[in-house]
Amino acid sequence: MKKNIKILGSLLIVLSILTTMLFLSVNFAYGADLAQTLQDVSVTIRSNNSSGSGVIVTRKLKVKKDSKEETTINFVWTAGHVLDGLRSTRTVIDSKTGTTRQVVEFKDAAIVQELIENGRRVGELKMDAKVIKYSDADNGEDLALLMIRKKDFVSASADFYLEGDMMIPIGTRLFHVGSLLGQVGSNSMTSGIMSKVGRVLNLGSRGGIVFDQSTVTAFPGSSGGGIFLGDDTEKLKVHKGKYIGMLVRGAGEGFNFMVPIRRMKDWAEKNSLLWALDSKVAPPTLEELDKIKIEDIGVQFEYKSQVHTVSSDNRRGELNKKYDLHFLLLTPEYSSFHTNKHKFLPQPK
Repeated sequence: MKKNIKILGSLLIVLSILTTMLFLSVNFAYGADLAQTLQDVSVTIRSNNSSGSGVIVTRKLKVKKDSKEETTINFVWTAGHVLDGLRSTRTVIDSKTGTTRQVVEFKDAAIVQELIENGRRVGELKMDAKVIKYSDADNGEDLALLMIRKKDFVSASADFYLEGDMMIPIGTRLFHVGSLLGQVGSNSMTSGIMSKVGRVLNLGSRGGIVFDQSTVTAFPGSSGGGIFLGDDTEKLKVHKGKYIGMLVRGAGEGFNFMVPIRRMKDWAEKNSLLWALDSKVAPPTLEELDKIKIEDIGVQFEYKSQVHTVSSDNRRGELNKKYDLHFLLLTPEYSSFHTNKHKFLPQPK
């Protein structure tokens, strides 16, 4: 009897050791898989003389509403100010009224993804991307959505944290993947924690804009890059790797601000872009996508008896009658994290 108990005890010890080893190996593999997943969805965005970061979202879209033909399209979330150098305005004459109007246009951005083989860089893939929606940095939400013109460029797609109130507790471990200092630091993975929720910065004409603050390491070039959950707590570990915000501003490599996912969701809902965050929401057709107005200026214009008025939500101040469609300068104390030879470090070649 005692011998059987000893044998049983020995078996339990061996089983315990094997279970622990299996647990550790699974967690190690999961960590490696997570790092690669975040690498796969992260890209560098080049726009004229500056560069930033972005995160890929992949969706299947119908070509037309009454068509069964579907195609895989890759979209990229990034910060509005990363595309500043692509934006231009020109004055045209309205043929119906004879009045002058300003037309806002965007050139294509370049989406760059590096190729790594056998532990070294072997090249890069570069694709043109069309601006689908844009909101400026100070009087808007500093968000933009791009569409890669090459169909089915990659199969990877980010997963977004849309649970409950989407608030992330202070102290939660986070990961950031971005192009630190531009292409030379493309797809750099850093870590930190959520250090403050609900910071309010007084920018532009609005009554304060809400950001969350983190300690992930970031440099110029990180703007537009994703911040992802890296926590192993019981509540959040099932959501590990999900996108929880977009890094856009900072005043030091460990003191930076993100557009929280709850703000992104609000903006997406207002602009019929929720499908680009929530895979359960049906996306538009390619035909409908072409009709989306690119620039979101945060106000709606109403025309009555040839007199036009401006309606605005409560968060935005009155617009000057001579509203300047160009960016206001970013505040130096909370500089944007994108590389620009006029504002930050020289553009890496």
